[in-house]
Amino acid sequence: MVKVEGLEKKFREEIILTDVNMSMEQGKIYGLVGMNGSGKTVLMKCICGFLQPTKGSVTVDGKAIGKDIDFPQSLGLMIETPGFIPYMSGKSNLKNLALIRNQISDKEIDEAMELVGLDPKLKKRVSKYSLGMRQRLGIAQAIMEHPRLLILDEPFNGLDVQGVEDMRKLFSRLAGEGVMILLASHYDEDIRTLCEDVYLVRDHHVTKKEKEETK
Repeated sequence: MVKVEGLEKKFREEIILTDVNMSMEQGKIYGLVGMNGSGKTVLMKCICGFLQPTKGSVTVDGKAIGKDIDFPQSLGLMIETPGFIPYMSGKSNLKNLALIRNQISDKEIDEAMELVGLDPKLKKRVSKYSLGMRQRLGIAQAIMEHPRLLILDEPFNGLDVQGVEDMRKLFSRLAGEGVMILLASHYDEDIRTLCEDVYLVRDHHVTKKEKEETK
């Protein structure tokens, strides 16, 4: 579903990533591990189409990102801290975002919120949400349009033990329904529990690792 070939990314003369080659299939969960600043988020942004590679290519469903299409056609993502309008409720925020594509109904927004453990009837402003609630809302936004490709940067940040378990179950369920998931996490347990294949980002390179090697 996703193929990265010979990808290099520079910012001016600084090399962030070089000679990255990855192949990822539908219905599987893939992990990215690496130190802060190693290039995990840059790689995710290249796959999403938010950044253009200096060299190489990213192909999703046979279409080259930045050439055939600007962005993957069925994409859900949460990269860095989710940004929401603080004085609006969680559901109102999602309704505004859903208007961009206008592809889903009010019912589907409710279902996405319920899947991540949020009450769509809650009128509380997002500014009053806990960090965990904001994280759940970010995941709801990523999944609400039923994407086939889901890219999540540190999706477990701010979640309590039950929240982490809930999200692991949700991601496993989505993969079982054919969604390809790429996630970055600092926590080895998340990677070992969820991911079939793991990529290590280090020294500008991305290498495929066995899960027991990710520590």
